Amino acid sequence: MLNVPSERKRAVAREWLALTLQTYPSQSTQFLLHETDCFRNPVGQTLKDGIPLLVDELFGDMNSGAVQQALEGIVRIRAVQNFSAREAVGFVFLLKKILQPELSAGGAMGLELDSRVDEMALAAFDLYVQCRGQISDIQVNEARRRVALLERIYSEVEGR
Repeated sequence: MLNVPSERKRAVAREWLALTLQTYPSQSTQFLLHETDCFRNPVGQTLKDGIPLLVDELFGDMNSGAVQQALEGIVRIRAVQNFSAREAVGFVFLLKKILQPELSAGGAMGLELDSRVDEMALAAFDLYVQCRGQISDIQVNEARRRVALLERIYSEVEGR
């Protein structure tokens, strides 16, 4: 656990959310930030819920299960949106920009934070690959279903 004041944690979470929202089209940013209905704004709600949890883990115990759970919702959403792999997981690296004062100071804390951000990014990438694999499986199964349907229709037409 790293000794960081709670105000700094809240500031990091706010800034990380703001920078992450900037990865979306400008017309979406205000909606994602200000719409409070989680059913109308699942993306914004997922980011607002997940980012503070990730910041807590970053400065806390860095429990891999908790990090995985907090990342999962965010990465799952970004995997189905029109983001490349780089863009989908790149939001994690925005932390290095925010944590520049701590990283520049060097020392054990700077090295530990740098390592933790990298660890978080690798976990996000693993989740992204897993989600894209699931999407590919769904697409392949849908294509097979359509081909089977077309074959059945074709055989019925030929049988007449």
